[in-house]
Order: sequence, then C-alpha cells, then structure tokens
Amino acid sequence: MRASPAELTELSPRATVICCVRDIPWILDSVERLIRRNKYQPSGIFSFEPGGTVYSRVDGLAAPNGMVGFAWNALREAFCGEQADCLLALTYETLTQRPQQAIAAVYDFISEKPFAHDFDNIEFDAEEFDRRLGTPGLHKVGRRAEAAGRKTVLPGDLWRKYENDAFWRDPARNPNKVRVI
Repeated sequence: MRASPAELTELSPRATVICCVRDIPWILDSVERLIRRNKYQPSGIFSFEPGGTVYSRVDGLAAPNGMVGFAWNALREAFCGEQADCLLALTYETLTQRPQQAIAAVYDFISEKPFAHDFDNIEFDAEEFDRRLGTPGLHKVGRRAEAAGRKTVLPGDLWRKYENDAFWRDPARNPNKVRVI
C-alpha cells in the first residue's frame, strides 16, 4: 500500500518518517546493474516482462508510478507538505561514509537513547522475497557500511537527465527546512 504523508499522520499522528535518499542516477544505476546480473530472470520490478533496453527500464523506473518516480514524487510532496516536520532525510553518503553520525541523528530525531552499533557487521539479505520477485540480490546488504566506488553503467544522456534531481541538497527546494543528514 502506498500512503501519502497526510494519510500516514492521520492514521498515526505521532509518526516519524526516515527517508533514505540517494542521487537518482545512482539508484537507477543500481537497479540496472542488478537486472543485468540476473539477465535471464524476468523481474517483478518490470512486471516480469523480459528484455527491454536500459532506456525502457529507466523510463519505467522513473515514471510517475514507477518504483523510483513514485517515491521521488512522494518525497517531494512530503518536503513541501504540512507533515514535513515528521520527516528526516538520511543521505546515502552520510550513511555510508559517516554511519556513526547518521545513526546518532536518527536517534536524536526519534527522541530515543542511542546504543552502540557495529558498522563492520551489518549483513542482511531478503533472499526469499527477492527470489519471488525475480530479482536476487535486491535487498542484499554487505558486511560493512561503506560506499562502493564504481563507474556507472548508464549511458551519459540518461545520467544527465536525472543528475540534478536531488532536490534535498538545495535549501531553496526545502521550504519547510526538512532535516537532511
């Protein structure tokens, strides 16, 4: 179920939302890498339709009802909406480069007492879910909190199309001053 920020706070008035954000081209790149790694297995991300091109896959992901496009639009709505004060945007960069700072900010945001975390032992994998979705590795998290340096597999024109969509980095596009870590 997809709920709007207004619906969420109506159902749970004290709700807080921690939204992990990453530059859109890198999200699209990650999905494309995963699809290429599993090229002979149709994915539920694309309604189990085989084939396509990097362009058709990115168009589907970024469409208003696509996996990335819907989330991006919902986040933009939340940033500008009445519920912005219950939102924390946690960037991929902070989470992978400064995990202690990221988690401390989360505890502060939810008004909970922090406890120690071992960021060198955080493996996770939703193997069964990902298998049923036809996308093995979708939720696999490596052992350490770290950014994987790599070159994109997206063609340059696709990268450029989305490279300025990280609105959370621009104070002018954050009218309600949502906290960005």
